[in-house]
Parts: sequence; structure tokens; C-alpha cells
Amino acid sequence: MTELNREIMEVEAQGSDFGELYIDVRYKEKRVLSDGQVMFLPDIEATHIHFKEWQTRKRSAQRLIDYLKEKNKPLNILEIGCGNGWLSSKLLTIKNSRVTGLDINEPEIMQAKRVFQKDNLEFICGSFESRMFLNERFDVILFAASIQYFPSVKSILESAFLCLNKNGEVHIMDTNFYPPNEVADAAKRTEEYYEMLGYPEMAAHYFHHAINDLQPFNYKILFNPKRLINKISKKDPFYWVVVKH
Repeated sequence: MTELNREIMEVEAQGSDFGELYIDVRYKEKRVLSDGQVMFLPDIEATHIHFKEWQTRKRSAQRLIDYLKEKNKPLNILEIGCGNGWLSSKLLTIKNSRVTGLDINEPEIMQAKRVFQKDNLEFICGSFESRMFLNERFDVILFAASIQYFPSVKSILESAFLCLNKNGEVHIMDTNFYPPNEVADAAKRTEEYYEMLGYPEMAAHYFHHAINDLQPFNYKILFNPKRLINKISKKDPFYWVVVKH
């Protein structure tokens, strides 16, 4: 069995129980929003518990959209782990583009369909498998705050490449990458957090990836939180990485 096939089987196996667990945790964290709130994301009331996080995601989303608009062509985009669909919807500002949002989280996928569904925007409930898109190729595949739910960066990128057009790109954003010597400590903090939250089993579905995991690939860091100017501002803690096949 190849590593890629093993990755697909692992994702399918975890999908059977991960979806319900994940949405329960999101409710506990107060991340599930009303239709009215989702409609205006990433803008949200300043009193919301996650207001600062949404400000961070607003900035990263705008950087991505500006970058993709500079390509000056329609794009076929797949967002893996789209949640309630707000970012998939924002990507439609790229003229004549088509966006597919995929997530295992059924309640929020249904919400995305209610709030955002358009002719050039489709939402699918399910775990990512390259064979889902045998007859379709994408110019951009996006992991925004989602690649931490896949055990292996190498395997998920190789799977994503199977769905890319020639000269296509995979973008990873709104997720931590760690120095190799910090991965174990980060995993321990996550275990403690989910234990405190009352969902210790969630830690088994959350993976901490080292920045070195990208070394086998043709990648470029488009936003580096470790740059001095970004460390001083402390506003945006996440890497933004583009990977080309």
C-alpha cells in the first residue's frame, strides 16, 4: 500500500466520527455563528469572543485575494476545509472564477449553502479524496485553517497535486508551522487545551506540522510571521505558503 493510499484510508476512517466531534468542539468554542453573522464575515461585532482572530483572518484573506487577482484570469478554486463558506464566498470577487468549498462539517456546509450558494459557488460535504475530482482540475487549492487536521503534509499535498491544473498552486494559510524542536511542546499544549475543554479525544485529530515538512516541495513563503517587522506587530501569527507542483 502506498503512503498516499494509506493517507486516504486514514482520512476516511477518521471522517466517520470526526465530523460530529468537530462540530461539538466548535459549539463549545463559540465558533458556530448565526446565518446573519456568517453573511458578513470576516467582519464581526467587536464584542465577539473571537473578534481579534477574525481581524487576523480578514487581513490574510485580503492578501490572498489580491495575489490571485494579479493573475488576471478566471480561476477554478477548491477550498478544503471551508467551514461555513465565508472565504469561498469572498474568493468570488476574482472575476469570472468558480469556487468549490469542501468540508466534513455538515451543519456548517448546510449553512454555507443557505447563506452563499450561487451558480459559480458549490459546497460539498465530505472528507477530501483526490478521486472525488477525477474529471475536474483546479488552478488553486486552498487550505485555510485546515491542514492541521491532516496527519501528513507530504501525503495531503501529493493528493492535492492530483487535482491541480498545470501551473496550479496549493496555498496554505491561517495555520501554524513550527520549528521541528517545538512540535512536541505544541502537541502537549493542544492536549491540555482539549482536556480543559472537555473533549480530550479531539487532540488525536489535530496535527502539528513543522516548517521543515515543506522541504521536499517547490514552495515559497509569501507571509512570514517570523520576520522582524511581523514579530513586532504581533498581529498575524501564521505563515502563508504557496506550493507548486
